[in-house]
Amino acid sequence: MINQALRRREFLETCIVRGLLVGAAASSQVHLLAAWEEARAKARKPTPPEDLGPFYKKGAPNTANLRVAREPGLPLRISGRILDTRGDSVHGARVELWHADQRGFYDVQGYRYRAKLALDGATDYQVETIMPGHYPDRPVQHVHYLITAPGCKPLITQLYFATDPFFEGDPEKNYAKSGLVLHRECVRPVTLLDENTSPRSAVAFDLILEKD
Repeated sequence: MINQALRRREFLETCIVRGLLVGAAASSQVHLLAAWEEARAKARKPTPPEDLGPFYKKGAPNTANLRVAREPGLPLRISGRILDTRGDSVHGARVELWHADQRGFYDVQGYRYRAKLALDGATDYQVETIMPGHYPDRPVQHVHYLITAPGCKPLITQLYFATDPFFEGDPEKNYAKSGLVLHRECVRPVTLLDENTSPRSAVAFDLILEKD
């Protein structure tokens, strides 16, 4: 990894010396190198796409709290940033997410466990919900996403949980079994929050969008 970084730096320096890469008159080689290295450090891979699924429903409410008091299910907080592939924050995103209840059933009559977050000036999101259940046709816990933002390509993806028994304690090895999960990057670690209350879990899932 270090050798690769050195080779890239040497290549850039060669380009500057040969006049293949130039900056403004006031920019020195050091400034050009620093700007290149900063941009490379911020760069992000786009979040992999996944299937929309059959249970998408338009018209979900703009609410960040999907839980109901005394409702069964492990409380779950999902949060993350909305970024582009350069690592810059994305403004004005709309984040739709939906998932099954703890028994594995989707609400197709109403909007339980469905939200469409209008972030406007914010560049991150957070929802309070519960850990989704399994269902026979797709025995892996997941949350569906549909994200749109000005100047970016729409993204359809899914979030999975590393603690899911489906992965048998080893997501790295078992994420692709049965062809139900397409991308390892979408399987995220779960944190158990210590708040001196009933058990709560949390997952961080950044959403990296591609520019149009």
